[in-house]
Amino acid sequence: MNDKTETIASGWRAFQQILAARGHRRLVLVEGDRQAAIARVAGLLPELSAAQGLWVGREQDAIMAGLGHIRVKDYRRVLGQELPVLVWDGWEGTSPDAFAALSGTLRAGGLLFWLMPPLAQWSDFDDPDYRRTGLDRASGHPFAARLATVLAEDPDVIRLAADNGTVPVLNRPEPGRADFQPGQTAEQQTLVADVVRAGQGRRRRPLVITADRGRGKSSALGMAAARLLETGRKRVLVTAPSADNVATLFAHARQALGDALALDTPTHLTTRSGHELCFLPPQELLSQRPEAEVVLVDEAAGLPAQWLKAVLLGWPRVVFASTVHGYEGTGRGFALRFRQILEQETPNWRAVSVREPIRWAQGDPLERLVFQLYLLSADAPEPQPFVAGDVRIERWQPAATSEQTLAEAFGLLVNAHYRTTPADLRQWLDDPAAMTWRASVEGRTIGLLWASTEGGLAPDLAEEVVAGKRRLRGHMLAQSLANHGGAPAAATLKTLRVVRVAVAESARRLGVGQRLVAAAHEACVQDGMDALGTSFGGEPGLLAFWHRCGLRIVRMGLSQEASTGEFPLQMLMGTSEPGQQLQQQLSSRFARHRQHLVSRHWYQLDHELLLAICDALPSSAWLDDDDRRDLTNFAYGFRGFELTLPVLQELSACKGMAQRIQSHPEAKLWCRAVLQGWSWVQLQEAGLCRGQRDAEARLRLLARELLQNETEL
Repeated sequence: MNDKTETIASGWRAFQQILAARGHRRLVLVEGDRQAAIARVAGLLPELSAAQGLWVGREQDAIMAGLGHIRVKDYRRVLGQELPVLVWDGWEGTSPDAFAALSGTLRAGGLLFWLMPPLAQWSDFDDPDYRRTGLDRASGHPFAARLATVLAEDPDVIRLAADNGTVPVLNRPEPGRADFQPGQTAEQQTLVADVVRAGQGRRRRPLVITADRGRGKSSALGMAAARLLETGRKRVLVTAPSADNVATLFAHARQALGDALALDTPTHLTTRSGHELCFLPPQELLSQRPEAEVVLVDEAAGLPAQWLKAVLLGWPRVVFASTVHGYEGTGRGFALRFRQILEQETPNWRAVSVREPIRWAQGDPLERLVFQLYLLSADAPEPQPFVAGDVRIERWQPAATSEQTLAEAFGLLVNAHYRTTPADLRQWLDDPAAMTWRASVEGRTIGLLWASTEGGLAPDLAEEVVAGKRRLRGHMLAQSLANHGGAPAAATLKTLRVVRVAVAESARRLGVGQRLVAAAHEACVQDGMDALGTSFGGEPGLLAFWHRCGLRIVRMGLSQEASTGEFPLQMLMGTSEPGQQLQQQLSSRFARHRQHLVSRHWYQLDHELLLAICDALPSSAWLDDDDRRDLTNFAYGFRGFELTLPVLQELSACKGMAQRIQSHPEAKLWCRAVLQGWSWVQLQEAGLCRGQRDAEARLRLLARELLQNETEL
C-alpha cells in the first residue's frame, strides 16, 4: 500500500470510528460508471470495519468484494441482523421497500454505499426495478428526481465519483459528551417490565406497543417472554405476518433462558420445566386456537384488523407491537383502526411508545435521510373546523406540488391504510396511468382519491388473458374480471380503477369520500371511459361506502389476500352503455354462482360481510308453492333441516331477506348453518348453539319470522 492509499484508508477508518463513537451512520453515494463504482468500493472495503457486511446486487460482485450476498427479494431474511457495511448496487434496481428496510440493519458506525448514475441523470435512469410494477412505460420519473434533490441538499450524504480517486470531505459529527454505547436503554427496560406486567396481570387488559424500527421492540418482547416463562407462565404464543418477523424476538428469549432450555428450534423454545414459547402463523393460531396464558403479536400492522380482533377476544392476555413508520406498513394506520376495537372490547387497554433507538443514537443522519426520502414520517395535520361547503374537489398532480404538501398528502394515505409503503409513493408519483383527485379546505389536504386507468386491450389479447395464456403488468381489475370473471369485455373496455381513497378523520361522515368518487365518475364520463371500479379487502363498512357511491359487486376472490387476510371484493359502475352491460352481466352471474362457492371457499367469511353481499346482489330468486309448503313445515317443526336446506338457501337469496336476517340475533347461526355449511359439531364448538336440537329450534323460529312477510316471497 502506497502512502496515498494508506492516507485514504486511514481517513475512512478514522471516520467510521468517529461515527461509531457518536452513534451515527451515513449514506455514501457512489456516482458514475457501474464497473468503476464497484472497483472503487471494493478497494475501500478491506480498510473498513466491513466484516459480515452485505452486498445487494450480483453474487459475483459480492464474492469479489468479500461480502455476503443477498437478492433483493430475500431482504426480509436479514432484517434482524446488525451490519457494519451495506453495499446496494442500484444499477441492478432499487426496490424502495427493501432499500428502506435494509438501511435499518446498519449499526452505529455503519456505512451504506449506494452505487448509482450521477444525480442529474436519475429522472431518466431506467431502473431495472421499474419493470416489476410497470413503471418502465413512464416517460419520466418524478419520484427519482425528488430523491436526487433530497440527496443533493443533504450535507451528511457523502458523494463519491466512481472514476475519481479524490477523497471526499468527510463531515464529521459534532463531538458528544460521551461515546455512544449500543445496548438496552432505560425505555427498553421499562418496556420489558410493561410486557411482563401485562403477561402476569389481570385478564382483558391488552398492551399496545408502537415504536420506530431500531428501538428494540422485538428484543424487548423476547426478553419479556423469557421472564414470563421463568416466573410461571406455562405457554406463551407468538404470532406475526411471517416467521422472519420474530427471529429477533426468539434470539433474545433464547439468550435470556440460556441453560434453562431443553428444546431449542428457531420458532419453538421449551424450558426444562416444560414451559413453552412458540410461534404460530396467524391463520394457524386462529384455526387451532391452542390454549395459552399470553399471546404476543409482533408487527401487528401487517395483519388484518379482524384477525387482531379475533386474537384479542380469543386469549386472556395479549400484547400487540407494531412499527410506527414501517417499511411494509405503518403502525399509525393500524393504531387508528384498531383503537376503535380496543375501546369497544377492552376499554382498560394500555398504550406504550418507544422513541429512543438502541442500535444508533437519536438524530442519526441515515435514519433522518431515509425517512425524508420515502416520507416515512409524513403526517397529515388535522384541519381546522369547517363545513362541507368549504371543501374544494379538484384534479391534482402530486408530483408537481411542494414537498410539504406532498408529505401531508402522503401522510393522509398512510393514516388511512396500514399497508402504505415506500413503493406506493413511487407508484403514485411515477405511474403514467395514475390519476388523483384532492379534497382541500383553504389549501390543506383533507381527502385524496388515487386511481389508475386500465383495460382497452385489443380483442385477441383480451382472449389470451381470459384463457390465462397472458398476464400483463398493471390492469389488475380488468385482467381479474376478464380471466377469473370470464368476461372478455372487461379487458377491452376502458376502466378507471380506484386504488385508494383517504379522508382525514375529522372530515369523515361529511360526504367528502363520496364527492371524490363522484369527481372520478364524472371524469370517466367526460373522457369516454366505460366503467369506474375498485378492488379491496372485503369489509362491511367499505362495501356499504362503495354501494352508496353507486358501484355494484361483480366478483369476490376465492382465496384470501396474503397481505390482508381478507377476500378481495371487486365492484363496478358502468359509465357507458357497454360498461353498464358488463356490470349487470357480471353482477347477475356472481349472484347465480354465489351459493355454490360459499361452502367451498367462503365458509369462514365474516357473517356480516356475507349477508351484506347477499343483500347488495341482484335477486331473481323466488319460492314456488312447493317451496313455501316445505318452508312452513320446517318452521313449525314438521320437516327436517337437511331436507329443507335448498329452500332455506333460496329463501336467503330472495329480495330483502338478507337485510332482514342481518338484523336478527340468530344471523350468525343462520349464515354458518344455512349458507356456509357448518356441521352441528362446528356450530357447537363455536359457541353458536348447544347442539343440533337447539340450533334447529332457533333456525325454525327465524324461519317463522321470515315467513310473516309473505309479500317479499
